[in-house]
Amino acid sequence: MESSSGSQPEFDYLFKLLMIGDSGVGKSTLLLSFTSDAFEDLSPTIGVDFKVKHVTVGGKKLKLAIWDTAGQERFRTLTSSYYRGAQGIIMVYDVTRRETFTNLSDIWAKEIDLYSTNQDCIKMLVSNKVDKESERVVSKREGIDFAREYGCLFIECSAKTRVNVEQCYEELVLKILETPSLLAEGSAGVKRNIFKQKPPESDASTSGCC
Repeated sequence: MESSSGSQPEFDYLFKLLMIGDSGVGKSTLLLSFTSDAFEDLSPTIGVDFKVKHVTVGGKKLKLAIWDTAGQERFRTLTSSYYRGAQGIIMVYDVTRRETFTNLSDIWAKEIDLYSTNQDCIKMLVSNKVDKESERVVSKREGIDFAREYGCLFIECSAKTRVNVEQCYEELVLKILETPSLLAEGSAGVKRNIFKQKPPESDASTSGCC
C-alpha cells in the first residue's frame, strides 16, 4: 500500500494542459479517447471539465491534468482563469467546418495572448475529424501554415478512429519536458493548486440539465 506521505512522489512532474477551440470540434472526445480508450459522442462541456492521466514519457512519470473548456460564447468569460499555469495549450479545429479554423486566429489565439501566464507555454494545433476526408474543407497545408505563423506544433487526428490521438499529447509533453522554465514549474516538489481552482458559481451546473 502506497503511503501518500512517503518521501517518494507518485510522479516526477505535474503538467496542466488546456484544450480550447469552438464548440463541437471534438475536444472532449479527443480527451476521452486519450484518457479512457473510448469514443463517444458527448454533449457540450458546461464551463470546464478536467481529467487526470498518468503517463510515462521520456523516462519520466508524469501526471497530466487536462482541462477541457467549453467552446460556446456564453462560457468564454468564465474560462480566462483556466489559462493560468497551463504549460501546454491544445487548439482544436474541425477539418469539415472552416469557421472553426478561422476562429483560431480571430478568437482563440487572441485569448492565449490575453490570458496565458507562461511565456514559454507550448501550443499544439490539432486538426480533428480527419476520418471525414471526403468532407474536408481545410487543407493540411493551411494547418501547417497556421502552426508555423503562431509557433505551434501541428498534428492531424481523428478522435473517432484514434489516429494520432496519443501522439498529440505525447509530442506536446515531450516539448514541455525540453523547456526548462516549464519543467521547473511542473516539478513534483512545487506546491500546486491547480486542482483547487473551482468554476465560478454561475458556472456550476446544479441540476443535471441546462
